[in-house]
Amino acid sequence: MPKAWLLPEHTADVLPDQATDVEWLRRRFLDAAAGYGYRPVMPPLVEHIESLLTGAGPELDLRTVKVVDQISGRTLGIRADMTPQAARIDAHLLNRKGPVRLCYCGPVLHARPRELGASRDPLQFGAELYGHKGLEADLEVQQLALDVVQQADIGPVGVDLTDVRIVESLIGTFALRPAVRVELLAALAAKDRSAVRAAAADYDPAVRSALETLVDLYGPAQEVLVAAARRLPLFGTMAQALDDLRWLVGHVEALHPGLDIGVDLASIQGFGYYTGASFAVYAPGHGDALIRGGRYDDIGAVFGRRRPAVGFSVDLKAVTALRMPPPAASAIVAPWGEAPALREAIRQLRSAGEQVIVLLPGEPWQVDEIPHDRRLSERDGRWVVQAL
Repeated sequence: MPKAWLLPEHTADVLPDQATDVEWLRRRFLDAAAGYGYRPVMPPLVEHIESLLTGAGPELDLRTVKVVDQISGRTLGIRADMTPQAARIDAHLLNRKGPVRLCYCGPVLHARPRELGASRDPLQFGAELYGHKGLEADLEVQQLALDVVQQADIGPVGVDLTDVRIVESLIGTFALRPAVRVELLAALAAKDRSAVRAAAADYDPAVRSALETLVDLYGPAQEVLVAAARRLPLFGTMAQALDDLRWLVGHVEALHPGLDIGVDLASIQGFGYYTGASFAVYAPGHGDALIRGGRYDDIGAVFGRRRPAVGFSVDLKAVTALRMPPPAASAIVAPWGEAPALREAIRQLRSAGEQVIVLLPGEPWQVDEIPHDRRLSERDGRWVVQAL
């Protein structure tokens, strides 16, 4: 018989210390977004599956847990990402003409973990900007993402940029079988030159050569962009994508002197989902990207409004795992009692923002289990706080 206290794989309880830290971060992140004019929304945990998955790419379908609605009989999805929900709110409920800035924070559920050791039940914070197609919107979202992660005080971070149009400009020149396309994308992601050459065997030699060149085009941003201008043939929208990356890199460098900024032109992260520049923020001690974001202009089409869109998301639980343990809470322990003066003293302390924990009668040992640094004691008929 299964043990009743065991949780599903890759899920975990968040205990008081970490939960306190998560809540503290949630408030700081929401306040940072509010400083840019992003307003919070709270979409439901479940939706009809077609609403959750439309425009979000095939990867999200595999990560979404599906259930049958016992009321309607329709298939529901437990959200694995809140971005499609924010897009629905922008397109269908708000229906504004100008830019709309939305943010959110809530639990999501993944059918499988995204990587080894990852959680299946992240607490997702995100911000989305709808209705502006210019690079200024991309820069604002990247700036907010960096400001948000600075609130966490986890030390230096780095950011990598790419643009899906670079790879699309090359592989889109031929109608490849799906299996070959998957093989080629996997080879690019692995930076495997021989595998890229084999997968692109049917391509024009110039295109095949450009795909092999992409394998080497990652590293410090300015160096990669200079090398790309010299070594890549400018197919399709590649020239515009490179120009956009130069603009973004230049502005991020100016806003964050000393920030480690990289460019990876062979990156396929979010391929089939992002429609332009995308970025990832990395932190020491966290193998995968801590924050991912970028431009995804097609996401609102199913809701009747193909609005420009750019945003990012981050798992607050993952962020707290990188932080130094928070200091023990400053708390006051007080005896239980019915004396009006005692109760008034406790009320005034709590009104002033203090944490006051009343020791319930009959359990004298509980004081040893309560983190506290002060005690409320009676002295000469007055209740006073004493340091320990």
